[in-house]
Amino acid sequence: MIIIGIAGGTGSGKTTVVKRIVESLPPDEVVVLPLDSYYKDSSHVPAEERQNINFDHPNAFDWDLLSKHISMLRKGEAIEQPVYSYLTCTRQAQTIHIEPRKVVIIEGILALSDKRLNRQMDLRIFVDADPDERLIRVIQRDVIERGRTAEAVMERYMRVLKPMHLEFIEPAKRIADLIVPQGGHNEKAIEILKLYIEKIVGR
Repeated sequence: MIIIGIAGGTGSGKTTVVKRIVESLPPDEVVVLPLDSYYKDSSHVPAEERQNINFDHPNAFDWDLLSKHISMLRKGEAIEQPVYSYLTCTRQAQTIHIEPRKVVIIEGILALSDKRLNRQMDLRIFVDADPDERLIRVIQRDVIERGRTAEAVMERYMRVLKPMHLEFIEPAKRIADLIVPQGGHNEKAIEILKLYIEKIVGR
């Protein structure tokens, strides 16, 4: 089994890189654990206060549970992955049953930000992209998919996303085994990554 962490800023192209890796492997050999599924449950916080939660800060995540789940998968045990609702900012009653696979990918902006989790990983990847390109992607995504105005997205970017990126996400480059510049557009880097993974899993 190989445990891979894939981090990078919002809009950097992480999802594209993960998708390309997944597509190169048989479905029964790979599983993706989105870091977003491991946000701490905020049901105890009054509903009107949940909008103030900083979801780009390491303290927003349940690292203990994620680390426990990685250990279980490594031992060949199945896990029940949490389901998190962005609408209510709470963990749902239902879970997703995950069986151990040859390749386990942990994907999220802060996937490389927990020291214990880093020690559990076999490969740490940082997906990089120009800040202007990331901002454009964030605006496009949030306006189209989440119904926000461009002004609101840019205000949040300057107030939360940019400072959190500089403080917590960007430093992860220093511990990454591989940095993929140009995000999901870097065909050569993705191809090399796919070949490396295939070699490790014995394909």
